[in-house]
Amino acid sequence: MIQRPDPAGAERPRPRVLIVDDSAVARAALSRFITGSGRFELAGALPDAQRALAFLRREPVDFILLDLVMPYQSGIDALPELLAAGKGARVLVVSSSAAEGAAVTMHALALGAADTLVKPSIGAFAGRFGETLLARLDLLAAHGENRPLPRRATIMTPPPFDAIAIGASTGGIHALASLLEQVPATMTQPIFVTQHLPPSFSPYFAAQVGAVAKRPSSIAQERRHVGLGEVLIAPGDAHLLAATQADGRIATRLSQSPSPTGNLPSVDPMFTSLAQTYGTRLLAVVLTGMGRDGLEGARAVRAAGGTIVVQDRESSVVWGMPGAVAEAGLADAVLAPREIGAMIAARRLGTRG
Repeated sequence: MIQRPDPAGAERPRPRVLIVDDSAVARAALSRFITGSGRFELAGALPDAQRALAFLRREPVDFILLDLVMPYQSGIDALPELLAAGKGARVLVVSSSAAEGAAVTMHALALGAADTLVKPSIGAFAGRFGETLLARLDLLAAHGENRPLPRRATIMTPPPFDAIAIGASTGGIHALASLLEQVPATMTQPIFVTQHLPPSFSPYFAAQVGAVAKRPSSIAQERRHVGLGEVLIAPGDAHLLAATQADGRIATRLSQSPSPTGNLPSVDPMFTSLAQTYGTRLLAVVLTGMGRDGLEGARAVRAAGGTIVVQDRESSVVWGMPGAVAEAGLADAVLAPREIGAMIAARRLGTRG
């Protein structure tokens, strides 16, 4: 939030919300939800991105509810400018275009949107949509507000590693892209990724990761050998595991067994499995996300002698997952995604070709 309570314990100011939507009906409905909640303050409701940018230059807000289909400039085109002008404001895309699995949704998340929500058709704003919208805002507003910041540890010379495991949830798509942009395409270690996403998002996500990482990227399959330098992504309906085969090569395995957190896919079983496979030569990374998925897996990585790095709170959309690992004293470093990528690049072993 932009404002903080004073030391005397005054009531916390309500987070300010800016609505950007070309539909007058949608603006009115969203405004009613915000003002009626009693938990948020309506900062403004504007019909296009240019007016929103002008508004943000004058006034701070905590959240921006952004439609994607608007005249003059689409929400997706304006998103980077709105994030910059918002100076830390979190963008929740509320658009009929944000249908499950839509490529535009993945694009918005990759650009830095905190979350997406499908906007109902005109005349269908009644029902549970308002509750869902406010619940999303509540979760984003509550991320680690009262949690102490850990010491930002830095690994000047990280230990060598043979594989990288990355777990993420809310905000993780943008964070992962920032990390991978720093990793040279010549790095030969495989990268295993569990990102909380529905199955229909997986093909778009895999393609996007491959483009950013400039290396092969695919959804993991049962008993497929792990190749040099490739990115393997957990499918939306199974945990990503790994095991050493009889021929000594490492292959991926898939599982739908219950996880400690109930997530499917879950970071915990991936970390645990890879810790058993790679031992001290595993680098585990926990990026932004709600909840505590990855904490138990991080314990397994620590027990096996691996290295654990988590995203810092300042750059996280939600500091739940990385915060849980940091507060448990399991993190060897607490860094921004670009810093994690630079650290990986500094310790890469070997090249392809």
